[in-house]
Formats: sequence, structure tokens, C-alpha cells
Amino acid sequence: MNFAAIRALARNDVRIYLTDRRAVIVGVFVPILIAAFFGYVFGGNDRSEEAGKIPIAVVDEDQSGVSRAITADLGKESLLTVQILTRSQAEERVRAGKVQVAAIMPAGFGNAATRALFSGRMRPQVDLLIDPSQSMSSRVVEGLMAQYGIQEITREAFSNDGTSTSGIQRGLSLPYVIATSRITSAQNIPYNGYAHSFAGMTVQFILFAGIDAGVLLLLTRERGIWQRIRSAPLSKSQFLFARTLATTLISLFQFALIYTAGILIFGVRISGSFPGFASLALAFCLLNAAFGLMLASIGRSASATRGFAMVVTLLLVMLGGAWVPSFVFPKWLQQASLAAPTRWAVDGLDAMTWRGQGLSAALSPVLVLVATAAVCLAIAIWRFRWED
Repeated sequence: MNFAAIRALARNDVRIYLTDRRAVIVGVFVPILIAAFFGYVFGGNDRSEEAGKIPIAVVDEDQSGVSRAITADLGKESLLTVQILTRSQAEERVRAGKVQVAAIMPAGFGNAATRALFSGRMRPQVDLLIDPSQSMSSRVVEGLMAQYGIQEITREAFSNDGTSTSGIQRGLSLPYVIATSRITSAQNIPYNGYAHSFAGMTVQFILFAGIDAGVLLLLTRERGIWQRIRSAPLSKSQFLFARTLATTLISLFQFALIYTAGILIFGVRISGSFPGFASLALAFCLLNAAFGLMLASIGRSASATRGFAMVVTLLLVMLGGAWVPSFVFPKWLQQASLAAPTRWAVDGLDAMTWRGQGLSAALSPVLVLVATAAVCLAIAIWRFRWED
């Protein structure tokens, strides 16, 4: 066996790998980045700072001692961020994704629940309005409502004669009924989990296409094709406009095909404003084109730019809530993620599909996407090397 030849070939392959920055970045730094992100989001090294809390609304239509005590207990719970709202406000916030769950205690709840504690009859109903994309949150809130409900109702029932409730609570059933309602875009239209996943994956893979468009332009320089492009009767502004237009059209084609498959095969519905949905698609595809052009203007080589752009894109996708819901982020990261255009794109597409919101819900995401595209284009025009 020719060990010298084997050693030489192996050494050459290792050398080629180490000189390929893209391979090193993708193979080493990307896994480190993703692992660090998810490890931090889900606890890290027992970090003591405030973790992400579940935003809920409490509607107290009873205003009894029991209902107020349950509301106070929920407000002290470390897992929750509680807002006190009216029924209509709570329903609208759940529909818009501003809160994950709304717990509604009706008038007469305290007295009826106290009586039902002993008789088991005529139990009042607590309504839980839930965001169907966050079903785990509803289970957490339902469990906490049961815990604090039985605690406060038994305390109220036995407080008059001084009887201890510590042992009694274990043998009692819940003296009220919890009824959950999924707040979707319209009546009789069930929540479709594919709608959110299509929003996240569409954003991610169209951005990957934008990376390819930018890298392709860099390759034209490296392969000597640039001089032939320069010999065409085009000015710098005309060339940049043509590249932006082409990438936008390609992205729109990709966007349309992905959502057509989602609609025809997986039952995704555009239950909100179709003009709003179309505006979001156009704004995001324009941003993608500007992003790719910016990469081509600031990148030094195709391989290095691809690796760097992939890291940035994956970070934007993670912050955008495409992989995990943003409410599990630490509080500071929830606020920071609003600086990521992907967060606005995913939230906007959710609003136009399964949330069923109107055109007004698309305006802010569209403005953010267009403004970000303008910044990327400005950087591209400033840094683009036209002469060489």
C-alpha cells in the first residue's frame, strides 16, 4: 500500500477544505450559532435573567373576591405576562396574535363556583380564547387556572368557619367548566398549521435565492465575464435596476409557486386581505433583490460572501420566529427581534392568511420591508464597483 500517496492526497484535501472559507463557516460556525441560539432561548446555563413569558389576557366580568384573587394569582405567576382587558379587547388581541390566551370569568362566577364545590352541579363556565398557533400556551394557562381556581374557591368556601383547606383541596374536583375556543380568521374556518410554516419557510428560502443572485454577480467578476457586461450599452444605474427587477421577478415566481402548492395541497387560505398579501409578497421580494445586490457590492469573493450571507440569513430567520415562536424568547430578545425584517414578514403573512386580518395589518410590515430594501439598495449603489 502506497502510504506516501495516501498521505499526500489526504493532506491536499484538508488544505483545500481549510482554504474554502464557505465550507468552514457552514460546517463549523453555523452549527455553533444555531446551537448557541436555541440553547440560550431554552435556558442556557441556568441563566437568572427573565425568560420569555406567555402573554395572556384576563377578563373579570364577575369582580368578586374569588375572581379578583385568581386574577392576582395569575399576575404573580412567573410564566405569564397578564393584561386586564374587556371581552372584546381580549378577543381582538388574541386574533391579532398580541396575546396567546384570554381567560374570561363571567358574572356570578365566584358565587356559582363556591356552591358547585359541594354540589358538583350548575358549574359556571370559564371561556379560554386561544391563539391556535400556540396550543401549548393554552394548556399551561388551563393548568394554572385550575390550580389557582381550586385554591381560591376552597379558601372562600372554608374561610368563614376557619377550616383548613390544605388537605381538602386534594379531594375536590374543579367547581367550574373550562371551555376553549380557537380564535381564527372567520367562523367555521379551522386553524391550519401549515399556514405559519409556509410563511416561515417561504421567507427563509427566498432569502437563500437572494444570496445566490448576489453570489452569481460576484462569480461574473471572478470568471472574467464582467468585461463583456461592461461593453453593453448600459449605465451603472440601468444595470442595477435590471438586476433588481430580475431578482424581484424570480422571487415573486418562487413565492407564487410555494403558496400555490400550499393552497392546493395543504389547504392554506388567504383569509385576510388579498391586496395586503400581494403587497407583502412584492415588498419582501423587493427586499430580497436589494439584499442580494448589497451582498454583491460589499463581497470580496463568491465563496466567502456565500458563507457570511448564510450565517446572517439564518440569524434573521431565527429572530423572525420562523423556527420557534418569538414569545419563548427572553424579553429583551423579543424586542430586539422587531429590528429583523423577517419578523415583520412572517407576522404579516400570518395576518393575511390564517389570522384573517384586514389591509391595515399589512401596512406596517410593508413599510418596514420597503424601508429596509431602500437601505440595502443605498448601500449597494454606494459600494458597487462599476469600473473594475
